[in-house]
Amino acid sequence: MNNKYIVYPNGRELHDFRELLNYSTTTFANNVAYVYKDDYTKKDFKYIEKKFSDVGNDSRALGTKLLDMGLEGKTIVVVGRNRYEWCISYFAITTSNMVVSPLDKALPENELVNSIERSGAVAVIFDDKYKDIMLEMKKTNSNVKYLICMDDIKEDGIITFNSLVEDGRKLLDAGSKIYDNITIDPEKMSIMLFTSGTTSRSKIVMLCQRNICSDITALNKIAIVGPTDTLLSFLPIHHTFECTITFLFGFSNGAKVAFCDGLKHIAKNLQEYKISVFVAVPLVLETMYKKINKGIEEKGKTKLINSLIKVSNALRKVHIDIRRKLFKQILDNFGGNLRIVWFGSAPMAKETIIGFNNFGVETIQGYGLTETSPVITAETDKYKCPGSVGFPLYNEELKIDNPDENGEGEIVVKGPMVMLGYYNDEEKNKEAFTEDGFFRTGDYGYINKEGAVFITGRKKDIIVLKNGKNVYPQEIEFLINEIPFVTESLVYQREEDSTDTMLCAKIVYDEKLLSQELGDKTPDEIKDEIWSRVKEINKNLPIFKHIKKIDVTTEPLVKTTTQKVKRYEELKNLK
Repeated sequence: MNNKYIVYPNGRELHDFRELLNYSTTTFANNVAYVYKDDYTKKDFKYIEKKFSDVGNDSRALGTKLLDMGLEGKTIVVVGRNRYEWCISYFAITTSNMVVSPLDKALPENELVNSIERSGAVAVIFDDKYKDIMLEMKKTNSNVKYLICMDDIKEDGIITFNSLVEDGRKLLDAGSKIYDNITIDPEKMSIMLFTSGTTSRSKIVMLCQRNICSDITALNKIAIVGPTDTLLSFLPIHHTFECTITFLFGFSNGAKVAFCDGLKHIAKNLQEYKISVFVAVPLVLETMYKKINKGIEEKGKTKLINSLIKVSNALRKVHIDIRRKLFKQILDNFGGNLRIVWFGSAPMAKETIIGFNNFGVETIQGYGLTETSPVITAETDKYKCPGSVGFPLYNEELKIDNPDENGEGEIVVKGPMVMLGYYNDEEKNKEAFTEDGFFRTGDYGYINKEGAVFITGRKKDIIVLKNGKNVYPQEIEFLINEIPFVTESLVYQREEDSTDTMLCAKIVYDEKLLSQELGDKTPDEIKDEIWSRVKEINKNLPIFKHIKKIDVTTEPLVKTTTQKVKRYEELKNLK
């Protein structure tokens, strides 16, 4: 077990969701747990606040009614936007000895219906936008007995969320103890998650409550989030990164959660809700940082800010930290309270990481997979290593399997956060674990002398050259994406002849950004300009990693709903 990077050794431990719910709804009963707008699209919207006691009462009422309907041990799908009813559904299902299967609200209709069928769900809780899909689906899906809408609609064959909660309250008032008498087995499958399927048909991950609670326990030992914090719930809540950190980790510590009004409103919501902790992806944070820098530049204050950063950093070396006072005007762009930004899913430019830290906002990078609940490595609010994905959590074993001469190999992990396995897929389960029980992440990387983990690429994406050399395409893509007007890229291989392999790159650029930097250019001139930048990148790479051919486009790469590039689909279409 890794204890070196524990910052808060007395961080509270959790074992199951019933314990989590009972503790938080009792300890922080009168605190606000959730805040949102009744309808942010209207000018006369109202703020709705739900206390921790409301969460406890509503979860208990809904759980009681679901049990009364005979759903103990059954699977219930939840699909919809980030909202209060989604959270109550999750708590009620998992604390009532049922299995919750959160589905991606952005799935195409056929995939959504197929996932419900594969889950074996007997009930679906959903937003009203899915009403017609659900009614049509129920005609052919004999498993689904109940359609439950989170909105108050009147439709034959559909029960409303609020009516179930009200029925549950009546049962409780009549003396029902069915919910209170439930015993939770933290080792039993309680969460069924569909992977994003970047390469093929999605796998179904089985998680137990111990898995996620062990991750929350580990997070409690590396960063403090508490009752004075407000988190912005922006990333899709079905995704384990958002679900574990914002929803469950935040709730377990009495933090308030504000539901974001949408992608276009992030900056506004950060300000109006006075957000202090934000879980995001690198693209969002890099965009925020560029806007701040652009504002500084337009005001002619770049030289002043750089000087203040030097002074601030010098003072920090003697344990005097005045960043938040010194850069108050900059922090006010985020609402003035932002202090921690969690990020993951992709590398983030060091410039952005260092920039946020210079202004007094701690960046904490996490890494993991759905199969690991999800976090297995993370930086802390004390220990940082920009460029890495942080350090192994204290309650796990992480190692490099079959390292090469450079210490690189597949990252494998063993610990309480690792899934139970894939649902109904013994073949995939055998492939997923080593003989000694370590989970194969599918990511290649290495561990440095300080114990920080670095990822060099996905195992399935590694390009093996004719000379036996391994090329990790993501490393080169990261460098190409640093070109100011390039938004994304895909590095792949093509056989140049019978003795050599040629590395190629499909490069996506932003017409507006390119025009701002270079002026109007013809398509041939644009390709020549990007090619010249790639050649500069080649100069700093070993010859076997040189890009020899490029294609440029403004069309985005094909992605999953969680914005991961579908490499297999892109490669199929490349010439």
